[in-house]
Amino acid sequence: MNTTPSTPTTDDTEEKRTADETAAAPDVTKTAGPTEDAVPEGVAPGVTPSDVTAMDVDATDAAAEDGLETDLEPDPFAEAEAAAASGVGTGAAAVVSAGLGIVSLSGAWTGRVAAERETLMGQIKTSGGGSAAQQISEIYGDAWHSTALVNGLFALLALIVGVFVLVRPAFGTPSLRPQAGWVRSVAVAGITLGVLGVLISVGMYFDLFVAMPSAAAAGG
Repeated sequence: MNTTPSTPTTDDTEEKRTADETAAAPDVTKTAGPTEDAVPEGVAPGVTPSDVTAMDVDATDAAAEDGLETDLEPDPFAEAEAAAASGVGTGAAAVVSAGLGIVSLSGAWTGRVAAERETLMGQIKTSGGGSAAQQISEIYGDAWHSTALVNGLFALLALIVGVFVLVRPAFGTPSLRPQAGWVRSVAVAGITLGVLGVLISVGMYFDLFVAMPSAAAAGG
């Protein structure tokens, strides 16, 4: 009795085809690892992904620091503080200049003390006797000249300090803020008073305004 060979069923054919496709497909798990373990190209062998990430972070921080260093500008508050301190100094010097100029014109107590000292010394020198001209010169003339000399010194100081205040911005570190107007005005006033004081003191010292009393007038 002849038997016909059995024909494979459809299910057996599908299972065989699936097995063949699985065997032919590459093993992805063996050729590629997890995403976090992938190392970029150009990195030296033996460097782990965590090392690469750390190097990237360090490079980013260094670039950020360099950018901050180049973009940094001077602190405006520090500059304002320095300008205010400088303004206080020049303003005070201007006031001092004006004060010295006023003292040189009105007279200082040091001038009076010097005049009294010269008067006393003249009286001592002429107590044993002396001519009228000698008494006038020793008692009156020396005291007058001493007063003029002291006032002239105050006037000269006022002139020097006022000039210093005006030329101060031209020296040292340049300031972003110009010198205050009132400072320049007071300094100019001090210079003016100082010049007047010097001229008056010179005239007093050399008897240009008021002549010394003469012996003939005293005897007449």
